Amino acid sequence: MKLLLKEAIRKVDAKAIKAVGLTELVLMENAGRAVADAADVALEGAGEKQIVIFVGKGNNGGDGLVAARLLENLGAFVYVIMLNNAKEFVGSAAQELKILKSCNAEVFAWTSSEKNKSKIFSLCAGADLFIDAMLGIGFKGELTGNYLKAVELMEQLPVPVIAIDIPSGVEANTGHVSSRAVHAQITVTMLAPKPGLYLYPGAAYSGNVIVANIGLPASLLKGTNSKQYLLDEEMIIGLLPVRAANSHKGMNGRISVLAGSSGFTGAAALCSEAVVRGGGGLVNLLTPQSQQGILATKLTEVMVKGINSEEDGALNEGALSQVQAELTKADVLAIGPGLGQNKKTQDFVRALIKKLLIPTVLDADALNALAGYTGILNNVPAKIVTPHPGEMARLTGLKQEEILANPIKVAVDYAKKWQAVVVLKCTPTVVALPNGKVFINSTGNAGMATGGSGDVLTGTIAALLGQGLSVGDAAICGVYIHGLAGDIAAENGIVGMKASDITTYLPRALQSLLLY
Repeated sequence: MKLLLKEAIRKVDAKAIKAVGLTELVLMENAGRAVADAADVALEGAGEKQIVIFVGKGNNGGDGLVAARLLENLGAFVYVIMLNNAKEFVGSAAQELKILKSCNAEVFAWTSSEKNKSKIFSLCAGADLFIDAMLGIGFKGELTGNYLKAVELMEQLPVPVIAIDIPSGVEANTGHVSSRAVHAQITVTMLAPKPGLYLYPGAAYSGNVIVANIGLPASLLKGTNSKQYLLDEEMIIGLLPVRAANSHKGMNGRISVLAGSSGFTGAAALCSEAVVRGGGGLVNLLTPQSQQGILATKLTEVMVKGINSEEDGALNEGALSQVQAELTKADVLAIGPGLGQNKKTQDFVRALIKKLLIPTVLDADALNALAGYTGILNNVPAKIVTPHPGEMARLTGLKQEEILANPIKVAVDYAKKWQAVVVLKCTPTVVALPNGKVFINSTGNAGMATGGSGDVLTGTIAALLGQGLSVGDAAICGVYIHGLAGDIAAENGIVGMKASDITTYLPRALQSLLLY
């Protein structure tokens, strides 16, 4: 599903009015109806429920005024609190205010008088629902004045909130949040989802997002040049390979995993098992000779080959020919989980990467070995890098705070620079392609913040690469499916979830998406 920046939304609105002939008032009526419908569902019937709607002077406020009228028609007790003087309302919002007042609706102006404050607090304290129609996608910076006071009042009371388009105080393009912002349980967003609804910290304020169709022709949205997308089920179903009834293991990918070292065999095991559970046909784990025994014991369905290593377990360039020989039989390589940061091992990793000829997923200690040497990535014909913010900081020289503040921009910039697919493992995970397209994941949960989760993701992506997906499609599908498996695992509880729980539910996640 396309994500639209606020600038694109405004262009679509303008085009709908100018080229298609829809009026702003019609769009406002449709938006308000979508909000009223959402409120009716959330309240399990709006009749005789008390609803307080905070409205600003712009189109967001106009949407709220329409919702107020329609909810009154459903039998709700609706109270509208204007945060601006009525004279400040213009255009369609002013017209909707006039219509609402002609219906004898309860409309209050926010003033500083104690009597007024007491009345508003009393109405809010008895409310079943708040609707935030204060500020829309144009907001940037800090809430001030009556808007800030309204948010502070809402925060004092345990009343659920529906936000219109985006919670007031959240920036639509970035998810940056004012020092105070509306915490919504539901956000009804118009036309298309906005990035700020899914990027943190904004995502924490948005609740369940409903994308409302307000009557615009689909061709207008398709015609936008947005390169930002929200990963959803429909997109993933369209990308996943369908397994032939007469397939055999060789048809489903020969995947080599180069991973593991003393004390970090779990990372190698988790990654390899995820390749199996993700549908890989044959999995060949290459690990230091000293770790071969324990990993062979752990992994029944995986071929485990010991690689020549030094007494301390470090790999060196002497093992290069052995690994290269193994890779001639592989379709895909996953490299890095638990390899360790021994200097000789890092030298080995860099030497190997220079000679890679097959699609490769680079993670963990493979990325650590590339810190200061990212130019080597140009040698790999098809690659996916999967850093968390700390690894991305080491690779780029940026501070983690800079990365987390602008994950989309950082991921896109370095996908282009490295000509690689970048899977930036923040919350949510962002997948950027060298062509500038970027995808925000919509699956996953806090239970997945556990050791080994990234190793499982690497294995999942490698499995899909082995089944014939491109590096871009494998990364997109792998991230979504990994999160979906985590969501299934969360049915047993978020706290205490293990990385291996995610692996266990990969087949169920895949089965829920595959059309056979």
